[in-house]
Amino acid sequence: MAWPSGAVMSRAAEVLRLARAKGWMIATAESCTGGLVAAALTDVPGSSDVFDRGFLTYSYPAKVAMLGVRQDTLDAVGAVSEEVARQMAEGACEASDAVLSVAITGVAGPGASGSKPEGLVHFATTSPTGTVHSVKEFGPLGREAVRRASVDHALELLLDRLI
Repeated sequence: MAWPSGAVMSRAAEVLRLARAKGWMIATAESCTGGLVAAALTDVPGSSDVFDRGFLTYSYPAKVAMLGVRQDTLDAVGAVSEEVARQMAEGACEASDAVLSVAITGVAGPGASGSKPEGLVHFATTSPTGTVHSVKEFGPLGREAVRRASVDHALELLLDRLI
């Protein structure tokens, strides 16, 4: 896998530039992307002045312990949901020095996870103006393609919150 692509690096650099101009620190809360958004951001030289930390919370216990996701929410709707994405994004800001965060939770595949199809990914961003949710159904593209598409979308969401 050639990672990251030029387009991803350009988006990541722009996210960092805009965050730096606002004086905002960034955190990521990732599940299905396995830290790829944090990797894209930290591949940009000088990112340490605006990237605070990344949370890789693949399991339910990690989401609860590191981000404060409520166990009753996980039990009721599962990790791949709007509610959990929102709690992850908000928890990332609460557990860090960041004022901007992005959370990603989904089914990268291969195959579905229970009733949730491959390619279903929930995103949330938290900033000083609140938390916003987004959902994408990328379809059964395969694990690598779903993860790459999720990173691209997450960076676009961060840009939207910074502009």
